[in-house]
Amino acid sequence: MKQRTLGSSGLVVSGIGLGCMSMSSTYGPADEGESIATIQRARELGVTFLDTADVYGDGHNEQLVGTAVRGFRNEMIVATKFGSARDKDGKRYINGRPEYVQQACDASLRRLSLDIIDLYYQHRVDPSVPIEETVGAMADLIRVGKVRYLGLSEAGPATIRRAHAVHPITALQTEYSLWTRDCEQEVLATCRELRIGFVAYSPLGRGFLTGTVRSADALAADDRRRVHPRFSPENFDRNMALVERLREIAQAKGCTLPQLGLAWVLAQGTDIVPIPGAKRQRHLEENLGALDLALAPADLGALDAIMPPGAAAGSRYPENMMPSVNR
Repeated sequence: MKQRTLGSSGLVVSGIGLGCMSMSSTYGPADEGESIATIQRARELGVTFLDTADVYGDGHNEQLVGTAVRGFRNEMIVATKFGSARDKDGKRYINGRPEYVQQACDASLRRLSLDIIDLYYQHRVDPSVPIEETVGAMADLIRVGKVRYLGLSEAGPATIRRAHAVHPITALQTEYSLWTRDCEQEVLATCRELRIGFVAYSPLGRGFLTGTVRSADALAADDRRRVHPRFSPENFDRNMALVERLREIAQAKGCTLPQLGLAWVLAQGTDIVPIPGAKRQRHLEENLGALDLALAPADLGALDAIMPPGAAAGSRYPENMMPSVNR
């Protein structure tokens, strides 16, 4: 397994990680037995980097990951996130208050059945709490031995700098793929200046860039992608036309669409680690093939010509969620 180091932290992970969110029915039904088998197969293939969050399946995903890694926990880097809380009416909101950081960490440790979290992210930045206070509370978790490294997710350049001044940030997790490239404007450069690792989530466009989603109507009724603009009827065909052009390149390279999309992300820098989601072993195995796919400058140029920044039709999240990204 090829490995990469996240920034200057010394934290070494597999070149491709495993995003576990979809194992908790986010994108339609999931089979818990197959999900656990997929995590265990990942270990057999050398994947050491698992990504979850307390909000995925309202805690179910952390419990599943904890169950799956039992017996080989020391071989894995387990990353989870906090920041999504519920008010008295059950409505979700972003919470970065120091006292909540402690509560959330303790709850995640219980669900994961772990003594320490390897990489702990703030899932979304809370605009009502200075980032210095949130990161200060996160740093306290390192001092008491509950967390090893700190991360942020969907933070903007100014926030990253302020956070990093309080305590070294090991990784920034942000959406990055051929059809989501806004981080290239400033975020990625900021991470590189500060020597912070970059973890790319949704590197296959929530499955759209795999070419297997043939219509929005084919998605399960409870599939969250139904509310995402890029999967909407008015944008779907335009985006699928881009995928079909990618398919031509994949066929010429003798690889699959997922392998092509992941190889492109990997080619953007050795400081980037994609964490594609997979809830089936066969998809995991296919994704890992990207590590052996070499893209020549001509290949990268052709891909950029098809999907330059802004090529995708529709925003990457519904309108009400966009204010929480790159914050």
